[in-house]
Amino acid sequence: MVRPSQLLHPQREPVAPRPAATVLLLRDAAAGAGIEVLMTRRAATASFAPGAYVFPGGAIDAADAQAHDLAARRPTQDGARLTQAIAAIRESFEELGVLLARHADGRAVGAADMAALDRHRPLAVQCRKRGLVLAADQVFVLAHWTTDRDLPRRFEVPFLVARMPPGQTPVADEAEQFEPVWVRPADALARHEAGTFFMIFPTIRTLQRLAPFDTVDAVLRACAGEQPLWTSCPRAGLLHGAEHRFMESDPPYGELALVSPDGQLVHHLDWRSDDPVPLLRNVTRLTAPNAGVMTGPGTNSYLVGGPRTGYVAIDPGPDDREHVERLWRAANGDIRLIVCTHSHPDHAPGARPLQALCAGNPPIVGLASAPTARAASAFVPDRALAHGEQFALEGGGERHTLQAIHTPGHAANHLCLMLLEDGLLFSGDHVLNGSTTVVDPPDGDMSAYIDSLDRLATACRSHGIGFILPAHGHVLGFPEQAIAHLKAHRLQREAKIVKAMQARPDGTMDDWVELAYDDVPPRMWPLAKRSLLAHVQRIEALGLAA
Repeated sequence: MVRPSQLLHPQREPVAPRPAATVLLLRDAAAGAGIEVLMTRRAATASFAPGAYVFPGGAIDAADAQAHDLAARRPTQDGARLTQAIAAIRESFEELGVLLARHADGRAVGAADMAALDRHRPLAVQCRKRGLVLAADQVFVLAHWTTDRDLPRRFEVPFLVARMPPGQTPVADEAEQFEPVWVRPADALARHEAGTFFMIFPTIRTLQRLAPFDTVDAVLRACAGEQPLWTSCPRAGLLHGAEHRFMESDPPYGELALVSPDGQLVHHLDWRSDDPVPLLRNVTRLTAPNAGVMTGPGTNSYLVGGPRTGYVAIDPGPDDREHVERLWRAANGDIRLIVCTHSHPDHAPGARPLQALCAGNPPIVGLASAPTARAASAFVPDRALAHGEQFALEGGGERHTLQAIHTPGHAANHLCLMLLEDGLLFSGDHVLNGSTTVVDPPDGDMSAYIDSLDRLATACRSHGIGFILPAHGHVLGFPEQAIAHLKAHRLQREAKIVKAMQARPDGTMDDWVELAYDDVPPRMWPLAKRSLLAHVQRIEALGLAA
């Protein structure tokens, strides 16, 4: 866990979220055109999401938990889920006049029942009097959203789904909700993009994930497990000066969690190479001006330390004079050590020029390049770092301890670093954000790469690593999940390659890349063939294609 003393911004306690529930009422579109969802426009004076198109819902009332005896429930539907379903049923009735209920003998609610019910009186009392059973067993959980930490009104909200009951017509209450409309998810998203159908972030992301479903039955089958298909508490950052929000699966999310744990809207996510970007008081990133297909937004150089301790420079980057000078200036020239995670041309060539700028001639450490390295990656450090070796910056009561982890695979001389006091992993090119690492034989080795992923996963568990700072891309959160996902992706790709080799046993690399990387644009196949070769060598060594 990051030490509070290293956070850039004073922390504040986010507003406690209130329990709420919302329901997506669904129907099948005409002519097999997918599904439609019922949405309404909130009042322009509403305290939350004014003027936005939303799904019906609202806060959970105490009475909802007291109405369990009025509701039908599934055997697997626990008390909390039942209360949420009852709240959603009540809200859809109050806001839209739609009632998910039936008579005790199974008969559907009819026009006479609906005419006798008053939307402004307690629903449970009326249902009890008329012998109606709330159809909570037909309400399923799709997702769970927690309102962003920076917002003044926050809710814990399960997004539930149910089939629209037949024979009922939604009518807005004209107080909280207006203009009920049936819309296909894709159409709602297109209209929002065009500026004619305003929606808030959770609504947009929910519709994006709902759009691929062809039928209501398919949605309900996917939600039958009683657990949400996803959960999210979004975070906000600034891009081009404008507010943007992100889910946990979005690349910037981890960086926002690192810089602003309490969710304040303070961090700029724009990639820039002209100025250093503080991530913590003791960690600064400076991105080299070498954006491209292989490097993404550019190579990230990092400075660890502070004015009291001096700095360690990690991956000084390419031999770019302006970048090296910016890195030197960002440390006020007080660089005590220069570490190269490996010797590829976008990581290590800046080390000697940076060393030459520093008055103290700081040593360059890392691992020497192997004989298998390409000529442009030849590298000899001033001193080799041993696996597990620790080195610390100390001064003015501060201490920042880095520990080396040898991680061959992407390159034979690759290593990663942990900042132990703050639970950070500097992953070099072994773990990236937004792309997968190229493993290019002979210096790259796929078996070694996968073994090193396991080594990193173990280190993350042992040392409480909370964030990964890659050489390309934003900071990653959930490090163990990220590493597990990366390993699974590699093994899934390997399985496709095995099938390609079995389908075309006499095939060439060109034949196999076409089959195994059919989800990758053909323009990327020349690059993909490097990792393909590494996989083929591993497959043949393990006898997996026999």
